[in-house]
This record gives sequence, C-alpha cells and structure tokens, in this order.
Amino acid sequence: MQRSSVVTRRSPVARRRQALTGLAFASPFVVGFVIFIAYPVLASAFYSFTDFNLFQAPEFVGFDNYERMATDSSFWTALANTLVLTAIGVPLAIVIAISGAHLLNLPVRGQPLFRALVYLPSIVPVVVGGYLWRWLLNGQYGFMNYFLGLVGIDGPGWLQEPAWGKPAIIIMSLWTVGGTMIIYLAALKDVPADLYEAAALDGAGPFARFRHITWPVLSPVTLFQIIVNIIAYLQIFTQPYLLAQTRLNNAGSGPGQSFLTYAMYLYQNAFSFFKMGYASAMAWVLFLITLVITLVVLISSRRWVHSDSR
Repeated sequence: MQRSSVVTRRSPVARRRQALTGLAFASPFVVGFVIFIAYPVLASAFYSFTDFNLFQAPEFVGFDNYERMATDSSFWTALANTLVLTAIGVPLAIVIAISGAHLLNLPVRGQPLFRALVYLPSIVPVVVGGYLWRWLLNGQYGFMNYFLGLVGIDGPGWLQEPAWGKPAIIIMSLWTVGGTMIIYLAALKDVPADLYEAAALDGAGPFARFRHITWPVLSPVTLFQIIVNIIAYLQIFTQPYLLAQTRLNNAGSGPGQSFLTYAMYLYQNAFSFFKMGYASAMAWVLFLITLVITLVVLISSRRWVHSDSR
C-alpha cells in the first residue's frame, strides 16, 4: 500500500508574513552591523584619502596621507615599537601558557584553587590592572623593585627609563596569560594518559613525549593563539597608554617614545591633533600589516600544525 503525501502550500500572505518575521528578528543585528561596522569601515576608507579635521568638510588629497607616513619619524617609531612588542610578547605568552598549563594539569592538592588564581587576572578590567601595574613598577616605592632589592638587584626605572618601557609593557601584558593557560589545559585533557605511559615504557623522555604526543594535540590551539595574540599586540593601546600616563614625547627620546605604540599614535592623530584623514590611513595600513602577518603564519602553519586529515 502506497502512502499518499499531502503537500500543504502556504498562501502568499503567509509566506510574506514568515519572511517579515525573519527580517524582524534579524534586523537588530543588521542595523548594528551597518551602524557600528560597515559604515565606520567605509567611512574610514573614504577619509583616508582626505584632509579631514572634524571641523571642516573633508578635502580630497589622494594618497597624500599614505605618502606622509614615509617621512613621519613618529610613525616609524610607533610601528617599530609595536613590532618589537609583538615579536617578543607573542612567543613569551605561548611558552608561558603551555608551561603553566602543564603545571596546572599535575595531580596535586589544591589544583582547582591554583587554576582559579591563575585565571583571575584575566577577568580583571584592563584599566584596573593598568593602574595596579603603574604602582608595582614604580621605581621608588613599587613592589617589583622591592623584591628585586631583596635578592641584591638594583631595580630599574621601569616607567622613567626609555630602555625599560617595552619590558614594562610586556610584563603587564603577560599578566592576563592565565586565560590562554586554561585553553591549553583544556587541550591537554584530550591527550590519553595511556599514551604517555606507553611512551615512558618505551624509554621516551619528557621532550620526546611532548614532541610526539602532546604537540600534535596542542599545535592547532597554538596556531589560533598565535594569531589572536599577534592581532592583540599589533593593536595594543590600553597598557602602554596607562603606563605612559599620556606623557608622549614625540619630539625627543624620553619615556613617551618608548611607550608610543601604533594604536596610541593613531589615537593621538585622531583625537588630539584631529587629523582624521591621517588616522584613517594609519588604520588601513595597520589592517594590511595584520593581514600580511596573519597570512604568513597561516601558510607556515602547514609545516608544523598537525591535523586529523594529514
């Protein structure tokens, strides 16, 4: 016996009502996307080719803003500082996170408490953490130099000496590495314990076990964390801004130059000098730099990232 299928056709009015209902639910996202993402992106692309200062109508100047960067010494200083912070901060964050995740994975008493304490700085607001680190890194009465003095080391002027500006920013940035540790800790839970036991019975040392058992599991997570940290360091603003306390000395080589990052200089041009056109051009250059570095990392990852399909 064959079953008869009954096809219910909706009327045009019902279909139209259903479509309008779907659009109504999607409209908050669409409106938010247009107002807060699409329009600012398109507007910045347009303003990057203009001389615009918020008080006068934008004047089209072609590629003048981009050409000006080639002769702007502060631009190159900010870019160099940002790239140095990225080149040092990203590897340190990955190494510390992997090492810390292994320690947090050890079956010791009070393990949940240690994990909570490590993750706690990640939920502290960045501004609060910034003011805390300004106090810790104070050259006269900060706790950092106090503890260094206990072991016979004369602490530097973290916030006064140009040479110590970047280390201060990196130390403050690594304050929140606990969040990355927790992600690695979750990945370590996917490694079967019997594999470690079998490798140990075969005579494999700690490095061999990490290379052949742990790393294949952690490599996809590491790729993600490298890209996320690169983007974060290229856009770093709050930490150096709070440490410098807006004392940017663009004309000299004081501590302000040491703290001057790309995002800070972009902010200065936009909201201190009201050079919106130049700031927009800087934003697009930063986007291209981020895109190129990300593509290089993705292409190189084919050699060191392990996946189930390969």
